[in-house]
Amino acid sequence: MAVIYPVIGDWYRRPGGNLFEVVAVDEEDGTVDIQHFDGTVEEIELESWPDILLESAEAPEDWSGSVDVEADDFYAEATGNGSYNDWESALDQLDLDRA
Repeated sequence: MAVIYPVIGDWYRRPGGNLFEVVAVDEEDGTVDIQHFDGTVEEIELESWPDILLESAEAPEDWSGSVDVEADDFYAEATGNGSYNDWESALDQLDLDRA
């Protein structure tokens, strides 16, 4: 079986089905920080990484579970009131006739 190296931003799955993302690799300290879909952060020793049975996985469709952010919260912060339509009115302010 080929060794899967930890890549920041990539998602992996353990044999039990636990899905997680690599959020940091610190070669100096010899650690890999992973974040499970439920938001739990765990530190793994880099030297033990090859011993963990893993498979590469696709990011979950609803990635917000790991960061505890609702889509409405994101848009509320970005637009001021959470309305998707506010983006359209904000684009009206752009000057598209620049020379």
